[in-house]
Amino acid sequence: MYQRTRVTVLEPESPNIMFIEGYSNRGFTISGNVVVGPCAVLPRSILQWNVGSHRDISHESLSLFRLLEPHIEILVLGTGDRVERLHSDMLKQMRECGIAVEVQDTPNACATFNFLMSEKRIVAAGLIPPQGIYQGM
Repeated sequence: MYQRTRVTVLEPESPNIMFIEGYSNRGFTISGNVVVGPCAVLPRSILQWNVGSHRDISHESLSLFRLLEPHIEILVLGTGDRVERLHSDMLKQMRECGIAVEVQDTPNACATFNFLMSEKRIVAAGLIPPQGIYQGM
């Protein structure tokens, strides 16, 4: 039995895409907003992300990204000053949900996120501030 589905597009071409403008050991500047500490950058919003370091990235902390509607294509994770290895079970679970995961040091993760956003991809980022970089925010 088939039923009709109706879709309403709220903002088909929003000029307000998220763009990471800067980062420091204290946090990030994203689309003019200063965010202190780790954050989750979603297609249309920014949230505090309750992780202290890459060791705190878990199935639970990644669940936010699995629950998004519409589903994201790519999750970019910035693990701080350097690329950190994450547990393979977490990455496998994300792939099974149809989400590709890119793990990078935070400066490269910011650049990758901005590039993917400019290509109009459905992307999100989980970012931990790098400790070796200090800039005034």
